[in-house]
Amino acid sequence: MGCLVGCVALAFPRLVLFVMFLTSTYIGRAYETNLWPVMGFFFMPLTTIAYAWAVNANGTVTGGYLVIVVVAVLMDLGTSGNGAHRGAKRWE
Repeated sequence: MGCLVGCVALAFPRLVLFVMFLTSTYIGRAYETNLWPVMGFFFMPLTTIAYAWAVNANGTVTGGYLVIVVVAVLMDLGTSGNGAHRGAKRWE
């Protein structure tokens, strides 16, 4: 079941983040305010989920958990940068 949730999170991170926010306290335990998860929903949803997982699993973001958060940041930046690259090629 955990692998299924992970695959859905990679495919639809905003949906998973929204459902997590509504149905559990998982996001609330990782963040002190609701501002960061809301901003993460719009700008970097995978990073928001990875950070919440790291804090809930370890208490801090160190070691291997830091690697997972950095990979999530790179994946979020990669998905936003690809759209800009395609838009620039279309106008050439």
